[in-house]
Amino acid sequence: MYSTNPNFKHEEENEEQETLPPAQQDLRVWLEKNHRGGKMATVVKGFVGNDDDLEVLGKTLKTKCGTGGSAKDGEIVIQGDHRDKIVALLTQMGYKTKKAGA
Repeated sequence: MYSTNPNFKHEEENEEQETLPPAQQDLRVWLEKNHRGGKMATVVKGFVGNDDDLEVLGKTLKTKCGTGGSAKDGEIVIQGDHRDKIVALLTQMGYKTKKAGA
């Protein structure tokens, strides 16, 4: 971007996104096998918020499911098929959640 104004300050577009309250989140829980070496993984998509809150939610789900996983790029990946358990946990925490995909 170019401006002739010497006092112009470009605002960063990559500012931290504010995390929506759980009641306003609309999460989808998928079961994926692609790109995972043939292993099943439960993926939670649709989280709106900053990376720190995503990490905290991911850690909570991993602990409750007793398995590993990761949380990045707005997705939480949990190893194994834990869709029913994750939907129940997220609903209990106040999130709007649905099972999606196959």
